Amino acid sequence: MTTPLATTAPLPTGRLEWRWLLQWLHEDGLVGDDEAARIRSRFGAGDSSQHPLIRLGSANLVDARNGRALDTEALTAWLAGRLSMPYLRIDPLKVDVARVADVMSIRYAETRRALPVSVGLTDITVATCEPLDTAWVGEIEAHTKKRLRLVLSHPQELQRYTTEFYTLARSVRSAARRGETAALASFEQLVELGKTNKQLDANDQGVVQVVDWLWQYAFDQRASDIHLEPRREMGVIRFRIDGVLHTVYQVPITVMNAMVARVKLLGRMDVVEKRRPLDGRIKTVRPVTADGQPGAEVEMRLATLPTAFGEKMVMRIFDPDTVVKSVEALGFGAREAERWAELTSRPHGIILVTGPTGSGKTTTLYATLKRLATDEVNVCTIEDPIEMIEPAFNQTQVQAAIDLNFAEGLRALMRQDPDIIMVGEIRDLATAEMAIQAALTGHLVFSTLHTNDAAAAITRLADLGVPPYLISATVIGVLAQRLARTLCNACKQPDDAPAVAALTGALGPWKLKGQPTVYKPVGCLECRNTGYRGRAGLYEMMTLTEAARAFVHPVFDEDGLRRQAAADGMHPLRAAGVMKVAAGVTTLEEVLRTTPAWQVQRT
Repeated sequence: MTTPLATTAPLPTGRLEWRWLLQWLHEDGLVGDDEAARIRSRFGAGDSSQHPLIRLGSANLVDARNGRALDTEALTAWLAGRLSMPYLRIDPLKVDVARVADVMSIRYAETRRALPVSVGLTDITVATCEPLDTAWVGEIEAHTKKRLRLVLSHPQELQRYTTEFYTLARSVRSAARRGETAALASFEQLVELGKTNKQLDANDQGVVQVVDWLWQYAFDQRASDIHLEPRREMGVIRFRIDGVLHTVYQVPITVMNAMVARVKLLGRMDVVEKRRPLDGRIKTVRPVTADGQPGAEVEMRLATLPTAFGEKMVMRIFDPDTVVKSVEALGFGAREAERWAELTSRPHGIILVTGPTGSGKTTTLYATLKRLATDEVNVCTIEDPIEMIEPAFNQTQVQAAIDLNFAEGLRALMRQDPDIIMVGEIRDLATAEMAIQAALTGHLVFSTLHTNDAAAAITRLADLGVPPYLISATVIGVLAQRLARTLCNACKQPDDAPAVAALTGALGPWKLKGQPTVYKPVGCLECRNTGYRGRAGLYEMMTLTEAARAFVHPVFDEDGLRRQAAADGMHPLRAAGVMKVAAGVTTLEEVLRTTPAWQVQRT
């Protein structure tokens, strides 16, 4: 709890000085006499061009009350409390860049160290790192006819986003102006030639800058997908971050069409064809890291779809640092990792990985195959499409145009002397029959299905027409999985006692040992103010023991299979998620959002 500045002591005006901050820190009891003397001696009488919050934040100060480090963010939050100002962590995904850039010019924003972050009907919220320099506020209020609301923000964050926001706004405006000029020229051509072309050139400099910014910004925000969505009046750009979509920016529809054309051109796709869906791939490079290291190569999969208002494009980002993980990094607990290692070490049989789209099935399979692909075995895959090129095994792409589907590809792989085979997905009876034949002839086969839980995978195979006796003879295990957002370690905080009670109730028939500490998301610079950073897998592993096979053949009983699998040691997805909550990895809200309701009771 910070002590507000005494009303009897008048506030200084103008730019902040480190001497003021140090004096206030000493008055509030955050810095002792010896520490204050050390800082005065270190900084001397001269001033620095560095912002005083940044300068003090790098001085290794420690809060005398609780021993916590007083970095720049902690000092900014403390100063906001002392001045009775709101403290704002700028979330770039919640800022309407086009509107805030109209409030003031970039030169004015840089001079005043201020950045508009939201524009309402009657007021404008402006982030600043100079809370005592307010002489300019009246100018902006007179210019905009709106009241200004000042909030305090991290100075480095403020400087970074000022550059990014205004650069983006300038590029979009430049492209939009050229688009309007192109439209006028096309109207004149319509009169003269009876033709029109309202397309903005994909190689226009403004369009090139917007697309380049889009990719670099997506990498910086840890996005897994980029959505370019045309609407009636504007085009919407959205990022999927940790499984959740965020609206990033809106651009004129002419700019959106030019951006799609630009990406199609770079992906060697047919720029003219807009009536049917198209697929493509493209490689680019991440920006140079903070320590000067060159950025890694990143591959993106492109997919377009014709919609009512134009071409929609999705770019799926495959970063080698995050896509091809080790098995240990996937989120398996010690018990699940041991069971998975035992299951995947068997010489033959079918192992299925199930879950909805985007649940991490391919990542799990790639990590497993990479571990199994030693010099002594031949690992082959048939995929649609190949998600990531992995040199450790042989990958084949499905080609529908030449009738190379999963079934035909699997039949061809059987003649390649494989030891381990991965089929991207079992979609029909023909593919299922080929996978079964491969398993019966001594191969270990991995594949995926879209089902809600592990036991439903057996039902799916039966629905495709596979006889139960063949399922019982070949399927050795099913892994159902989901991805849950993980808490940011830098800002998560313990939750209250009712959260622990809710956690115990969510376990259903399972029991929770001990008294765990439940954490809640807070938000900080590390996690982009979401409280979450990254995702971890939740796993439900069903091994078909002899007892479990009795519920598959001769009479299939899905509920009985679930009960037997639980008796054999299977933890359902929700139970796996609750254990992650108890371990402080995620939250109960995430688990309830991502996992299906209870479908099994312990016997």
